[in-house]
Amino acid sequence: MLRLSAIFISICMVLIAGSLGVLLYFGLKVDPRTAAIVALAALVAMAIYNMVDNRLRDRGVLGDQIADLSRGTADLSRQMAEMSRRIAAVESRVEQTVSRARGAVDPIAAEIGELGGLMRQLAETVAAHEAMLGAPTGLPQPATAAPASVEDAVPSRLEPEPEQVPQAPLALSETDAVSGVSRFKGMSREQISAMIAQAADANRIDLYLQPVVTLPQRKVRFYEALSRLRTEDGEIIPAVDFVDIAESAGLMPKIDNMLVFRCVQVVRRLQLKSRDVGLFCNVNATTLTDGLYFKQFLEFMEANKALAGSLTFEFTQAAYRSFGPIEFESLAALADTGFRFSMDHVTDLRIEPKELADRSFRFVKVPASLLLNRAAAAQSDIHAEDLADLLARNGIDLIGERIENESTVVDLLDYDVRFGQGFLFSPPRPVRAEALQGAAPPPASPANPAATKTLSEYLAASASSG
Repeated sequence: MLRLSAIFISICMVLIAGSLGVLLYFGLKVDPRTAAIVALAALVAMAIYNMVDNRLRDRGVLGDQIADLSRGTADLSRQMAEMSRRIAAVESRVEQTVSRARGAVDPIAAEIGELGGLMRQLAETVAAHEAMLGAPTGLPQPATAAPASVEDAVPSRLEPEPEQVPQAPLALSETDAVSGVSRFKGMSREQISAMIAQAADANRIDLYLQPVVTLPQRKVRFYEALSRLRTEDGEIIPAVDFVDIAESAGLMPKIDNMLVFRCVQVVRRLQLKSRDVGLFCNVNATTLTDGLYFKQFLEFMEANKALAGSLTFEFTQAAYRSFGPIEFESLAALADTGFRFSMDHVTDLRIEPKELADRSFRFVKVPASLLLNRAAAAQSDIHAEDLADLLARNGIDLIGERIENESTVVDLLDYDVRFGQGFLFSPPRPVRAEALQGAAPPPASPANPAATKTLSEYLAASASSG
């Protein structure tokens, strides 16, 4: 718009100067040269006047804008000063509040620190007294020392029968139970294999449960299902003493068959009282590679996938490290049905939490002695103090196992261990026979000891017998 007005004014000034020259030439009879000079002078005078006028007008507008900008800057300065004053007042109030809160919290924190030190000293004193008195720390605690929540969480039908609890196993510490002490002295491997097969056929592979409790509340959150071989003489042999021989003899799929079926029945009975209690079921690696059995196993678990939130399958660290493509495909098939896994018998902390989480592992059980062994932890990829947090970031819970004294519990709490398992809380105890009524699979034929009915047929047989 300004450009058009400037062009119009220029045209008008040219017309006026030209008209003046024509008037002088024709009206006043002035010679053409003089008339042209006068016309040009008039044009220059009008141009200078227009330029001076525009400069004066622009200067006035610019002055007004500068004045407005000065007023706006002054207002902004006043607002900034007011904001600074308010921020200073808020900071002063916050500092006063923090100082008052710190003054109130510091004495409480100091008292809590003193109580923690006293508890540690008490635990160390108790442990020292036990050592002085010669009392083995692995002995199960008296019934009065067991937490009430452990007994309350177990349905009455799953409580062990007093007459079925053998004294020999209960007199062993947990360290002895997993030491692999041979119970088959003087017997060849063939005789031991035959003994294990006979016990499986005679339904003498018993199911034991050991609680996994929360720390420090000691409320039962899970149970671990353990298998025990009962000889004809009534001696109880833990699984660690016969698993290797049974595995080499090809008997583990049959034993796992019985164990898994019983675990499903136990989980169903546990859920009648509390859905917050789960069960760990140990599965041997050879079971995953047995094509015939695993197909039946998978069909059975698909039929019971409603229990996926309460039943967790457990594998040893050594077995997991030996897994190949077949085993990982079997794990993936179980994970697709909703079941999750746990790792136990951890011998070192060279663990890949991301890899375990991707393969649906949700629990890792580490012996308390390994967690608290600083020399062993220093040689590992993960510091023991950071293990629980690292696993938790990948959705995996850390369980401290083989806990046998109170001082170990205190130390594990410093490592943020949320769950514990061991003889301190309760030894493994057998399940009542009526709780597993109809759970035992039919014995295999002598001609083919490895041949067993499918798990679905066990269910049908159990239902018909009921």
